[in-house]
Amino acid sequence: MSNQKIFKSRPKRTTCTFCNLIVNKKNIKKHIERRHSSVNADVTANHHLPSQCIDRNNGIFAVGRTFSGFSNPIHVQKCTWGNKHHVSCELEQCKRAAEFTRRSGLMGFQCIHVKSISYCPISSEPDITLKEEVLSDMVKRKWISENTKKICLVRKQKAESESCPLSQEVSLGNGTSKICVSVLETSISYYSRLGRVIVCFDKKRNTWHCPCSKPRNSCPHKSIAKWHLNQTQPELFLKVRSTDSDVFDIFVESGPQDIHSTEKMILYPPEKKDLNTMVLYLLNNKKLPAVLPKDLCSPQNMETLPKHLIPIETFCTVCPGKIPLSDPILISQKAKIVTFTGILEDVTTYCKRCGLCGHFYRYQEWAEGLHNFDDHTILTLHLCTFLRQSVQNHTAVGRALDILEQTNQKKYPNHDSILHGYLHFEALTEHNYNFSCVHCGIHPPVVIMDLHKKGVFSMPVSDIEDPPPQFEGHVDIEEFWQSVDQEIVCRGFLQSNRENPCKVSPSYVKWAPWIGPLTRASKKVLNTEYAKLTAKKSVVEQADIDISEERLSSELMNLKVDALRKLVKECGVDSKGSKMDLLLRLREEMKTRSTYDKVFQKVWGASGGWAVIMCPCGIVNSVKFNIRAESPRDYADMLLSFKHFPNVVIYDFARGLVTHTNFREPERLPFSPFEGRVAAATPENIASAKRGELKINLSWLQIKKDPPDLNGHPATGSAEHYALYDTFHQYNTKDEKDALRLIGLVPELCGWVNSQIVEQLFSGMRKNNYFMNSLSPASHIFLMRNILHHHNEKVNQQALEDLKRVSHGDVTLDAHGKATLVHVNIPKDVDMADHCGEQCEALTMTSNLMPCRASWTLGVHHPLQEQLVNYVLDEDRPMNELIVKDGQTCLTRENFVSLGLRREMDSMGKDVYIVDLHIPPTWLLPSSCDPFLCLPLDPQKKDALIFPLWTPGHFLLCVCCTAHCLWTIDRINRPGC
Repeated sequence: MSNQKIFKSRPKRTTCTFCNLIVNKKNIKKHIERRHSSVNADVTANHHLPSQCIDRNNGIFAVGRTFSGFSNPIHVQKCTWGNKHHVSCELEQCKRAAEFTRRSGLMGFQCIHVKSISYCPISSEPDITLKEEVLSDMVKRKWISENTKKICLVRKQKAESESCPLSQEVSLGNGTSKICVSVLETSISYYSRLGRVIVCFDKKRNTWHCPCSKPRNSCPHKSIAKWHLNQTQPELFLKVRSTDSDVFDIFVESGPQDIHSTEKMILYPPEKKDLNTMVLYLLNNKKLPAVLPKDLCSPQNMETLPKHLIPIETFCTVCPGKIPLSDPILISQKAKIVTFTGILEDVTTYCKRCGLCGHFYRYQEWAEGLHNFDDHTILTLHLCTFLRQSVQNHTAVGRALDILEQTNQKKYPNHDSILHGYLHFEALTEHNYNFSCVHCGIHPPVVIMDLHKKGVFSMPVSDIEDPPPQFEGHVDIEEFWQSVDQEIVCRGFLQSNRENPCKVSPSYVKWAPWIGPLTRASKKVLNTEYAKLTAKKSVVEQADIDISEERLSSELMNLKVDALRKLVKECGVDSKGSKMDLLLRLREEMKTRSTYDKVFQKVWGASGGWAVIMCPCGIVNSVKFNIRAESPRDYADMLLSFKHFPNVVIYDFARGLVTHTNFREPERLPFSPFEGRVAAATPENIASAKRGELKINLSWLQIKKDPPDLNGHPATGSAEHYALYDTFHQYNTKDEKDALRLIGLVPELCGWVNSQIVEQLFSGMRKNNYFMNSLSPASHIFLMRNILHHHNEKVNQQALEDLKRVSHGDVTLDAHGKATLVHVNIPKDVDMADHCGEQCEALTMTSNLMPCRASWTLGVHHPLQEQLVNYVLDEDRPMNELIVKDGQTCLTRENFVSLGLRREMDSMGKDVYIVDLHIPPTWLLPSSCDPFLCLPLDPQKKDALIFPLWTPGHFLLCVCCTAHCLWTIDRINRPGC
């Protein structure tokens, strides 16, 4: 054989014009379709998600989640027979899209998963019956425990009684190293909304994954999946055994130069009243837009940055008339512009002053890509956005600056100064702080509440003054948060915050939560934390203290013995004995308020953490920064400040919340009927709820009541209000009546509401505690509200993008803040009755249509028809939008546009008439249309008549030059010509 080398040609590469990614030329089309196309391909027989029937009796299918890549299949139910019809997809995203389209009037929406079921292949293979001897063999090999075997057999009996398969292998033809098994689940939960769970086995890594447990923990679903595969594919278990630990026997659910310069005895910065005036001027006139232009947020060349920063104002804005300002007054010649890549030094800053009123104006021009903090430290907007993203990703400003210093090999200014500069930037940004969800709207009907007890700030409790006797707990929320902004902005004029005239300190009189402006009833909100100080308490208020002591005692259990012994000594209690002895003595001593406060400050932190109210979508609707220990009072303050009280409140101490709230509002009883339970507390209902047989349907959670109740919620129309326990705490209560406060009793909530959404938020926010807890009270609450705002914006932005991909149109918000589709508005001056009648009905009947233009028009001016044609031929709209559907025939906008428009051919200055390309075929049988109907009134005056004729593979242009050919056009109807 010859030793000739074979040279392969190098693949041709090209650059994507959208993202500048270099890919193979043959893949560029597919890359643009996948990454940069805003329109998703429709589901057809040739393009659909793979699917497989799992349960024939109940109509449950396993469907691929996405078109590309491997991902665990999902369950979809389409049962259109029997007494109960049900069509749904278990994905929360698809459920929200369905609600969105229903609000927009598109009642026939189906997600891609439901559509793909229509093309599910028919399988004749019978369901596999799992054998008990295979399970016993697994116990003998010590793969599972004896107790797990019993649980598996009980579930097998349950499946046989319901005539559904216990397990079914899902083979969607992806050919990967992962095997998926659909397993029956006896209860409805967020991971089994249709009564089944997908268990995935990775053959390469030998790992099992189930949504109900951690990867290395065992669960019944994994055990059943192992049972199934050990029976059907025993070769998978010959060499290695599972790496999971069988811990189901003990299954426990587990639950962030001197600034003073003189110029002819002029002192800058001003003091006292003049300083307040200057701060208010910046807040009212120098706000940055919430969405900055991209060119200002991009890195800037340090050589192009200005070195002389002079305010642009020329006339005083305070004095009436046009009072000119002074010449620029030098503030500093040693200012620094801090950028992402380095430091620009020796920058001069100036101010101007009104000679009449003495008001100062300084440089604060964001349009030049700079943000002036204190006239000595100026930040670029690119650096500010970088610090914003750092904080959002749980990285302190100091750590981010350390990274920049080590990367750029340059020393940055004082990190605290830059931190205050970043807060200054956020305070001057025009954030709306709406705190509302695009799915649930500004008045969410279902909310979930909890406390982040580790998010605290340093605060001397003894320095807080008691409120005046006439104080009733009403605080102006706008005034309070405006004062917080003033303190942040005022720091740009002072060397120390101790001298800040706008300083905000915790107090019972001026300390407010934040509730969205459209969600709250008014700018006066409730904050009754002062009531926690009263020595004599009623039975209801004493329940608040008891629950706080319970939680505080549980936190004491986490302390080490040495720390606990030291705390006991500080409280004047005997410090001898075991840890349990110390806890019992301390708990007895905590009955006095002074000892309780001392223990609370040691264990919990100085402040009482921050409480949130969230919607099930993960949007924070309200946040309250507690001064003292948490109690139901804090949540009642926020709920009673809402314009519309939510219908369902989920909280870990629902009974205490109901008792406290109804005690405060005895006349209207906010939680009713049944004291916030879903049913009357009768022995029969309690026993039925404990057995899991009681189901209470709240259908108005999905479809608004018609007619609505008096004072009903605007989203549901219902005036009923319930308080339920979250899933982690639903079995902690000792009151048997609380069995009627379980989420699982309400089918509309069970499985669809993630009651742990707040804990999931806190799991990320805990990563911020290391730098948030060291901030001052004002900085802490300001930055935390800002972080939650950006969190909300990110979640809402992703939700809107998902809806746009579903609707292929523009999305807007309705009067209740919910996302809805933008409809085409018909002009009000068009009278439908005058223009649309029997002639339109006869015209649009399929039997009366002919494939020629004469049968498509009325021959008169028709505004609605013109508007419809313009809409259909609008090339800026999605090309795959469905326009016409008649039986099995579907026409999209692309079909209409591709018919060919006369403007698509250039006549080069000649008077040419081009027949539409769909016309000539209609001259043949069986249509036999008159060819002269398509010609203009004066064909003999045209330079040419062009008839496009289709032949396999391409078009032919048949040209008749009427100017040179003397032929007579007679209107003769010749069939077939």
